[in-house]
Amino acid sequence: MSNSPTGNRGKGDARQGNEARLAGLYEEYYDRIARYAYARIGDRSDAEDLAGDVFLKALQSLDGYQERGVPMQAWLFRIAHNMVVDYLRKKTKVNSVPIDSVALPAADDPVKIAEQSLEMARVARAVQQLTPDQREVVGLRFFAGLSSKEVGAILKKSDGAVREMQRAGLEKLRRLLNAGGHTA
Repeated sequence: MSNSPTGNRGKGDARQGNEARLAGLYEEYYDRIARYAYARIGDRSDAEDLAGDVFLKALQSLDGYQERGVPMQAWLFRIAHNMVVDYLRKKTKVNSVPIDSVALPAADDPVKIAEQSLEMARVARAVQQLTPDQREVVGLRFFAGLSSKEVGAILKKSDGAVREMQRAGLEKLRRLLNAGGHTA
């Protein structure tokens, strides 16, 4: 039995280093991953559970993680993306974010709150008309706050392709929203 102590120690040191990085990323990215999941699945509790599961899966897969030019946070969002896709496949219908769950400032008057709620519902309907790739890019860019380069790493697409999907998606949203008129 000749296990190489140096080989095992190197792997253990790398794992400990990755565990420390993952712990730091948990603090920084848990909320962003939960918001991204919530925007995609529409259920706050499930989104928070899913965000926790992303970090659990990452911890379980840490031995197989190698940077290869992709930062660990992109790897985490890749896991989140895959888990959201799996979650949505299991659902028989696509959930949307309920209007009444969106926090609005309490100081606003009721008319303004109603107008904002109607506008948010209109935007949510328009977003559902985007292609799945466009919805994914918009969710990662604007709900998770990732750069187009980070989104590209997650979706395995070039930075330029991500920017083009974002441009096309936002252009389509503008057309859809302008066609419906304004509520104000």
